[in-house]
Amino acid sequence: MTAIVQVQGLTKRFGSVTAVDDVSFEIQENTITGLLGRNGAGKTTVMNLLTGQDFATRGDIRVFGASPVENPQVLQNLSFIKESQKYPDDFRPKHVFASAPWFFPNWDAELAARLVDDFRLPVDRRIKKLSRGQLSSVGVIVGLASRAPLTFFDEPYLGLDAVARQIFYDRLLEDYGEHPRTVILSTHLIDEVSNLLENVLVIDQGRIIMDQDTESLRGSAATVVGTRAAVDAFVEGREVLARDGIGGLASVTVTRLDDRDRAAAASAGLELSPVSLQQLIVQRTRAQITTDDFTDQLEEKSA
Repeated sequence: MTAIVQVQGLTKRFGSVTAVDDVSFEIQENTITGLLGRNGAGKTTVMNLLTGQDFATRGDIRVFGASPVENPQVLQNLSFIKESQKYPDDFRPKHVFASAPWFFPNWDAELAARLVDDFRLPVDRRIKKLSRGQLSSVGVIVGLASRAPLTFFDEPYLGLDAVARQIFYDRLLEDYGEHPRTVILSTHLIDEVSNLLENVLVIDQGRIIMDQDTESLRGSAATVVGTRAAVDAFVEGREVLARDGIGGLASVTVTRLDDRDRAAAASAGLELSPVSLQQLIVQRTRAQITTDDFTDQLEEKSA
């Protein structure tokens, strides 16, 4: 596969704040990647850097083999849709869609018209009079109908209700199947999009803590439930992501269980349950916080 995005040693500082901290990753052509993490983790900063809207403090960014900064050859192949997308107040959705072909060579007006119907969008209403959900629909329609070779969605669909979000997911998959391109989704709704994602990039406190394909992630962790003594004996020496329990019962999430491990758990009378992508990311993020806090404490003591 061809890497559309190549990032090496990327750092971005805002004064004394390090928003992105020495990250390196690649994004392959014609894949859907989830850029996931907590609020303030650095997701939007990464996307601003990849789309040439900000300058890196240090590091190298290649998009389609070149720097995206002030590079028309790269930028004409990008579509970046944000939750806080801005349009002129006196514009109406029909004006947005009419002007879109000037910016997106692959613009599909027929797809845009179908999406307008799907989202029941009033195209003659002024932008400033649209509800949050309707404004989100405008951005989603532009992002899908642009058919840009590299499309970023920075949570523009949060304003949509559950039905409209499902329409977005369905239309994205449908059009992606017919017109493959590279899509990067930034979202908090991990369980909702988990079936869309082929790869996952998780950023926490400006660092990449997970860069993996979702197929290998699924089944990479399991929650072990049983008596505390039996669970503790089974998980000894394993990587533990989370612990919980009450009384004599324990519930522990561990990684890297193979068929032999699962058979051993069953023979010990333990119950294994799968961990969803969202649970896995939440628990890995918590584990990262614990590790960072411990490291900080050691550094403070050594100082």
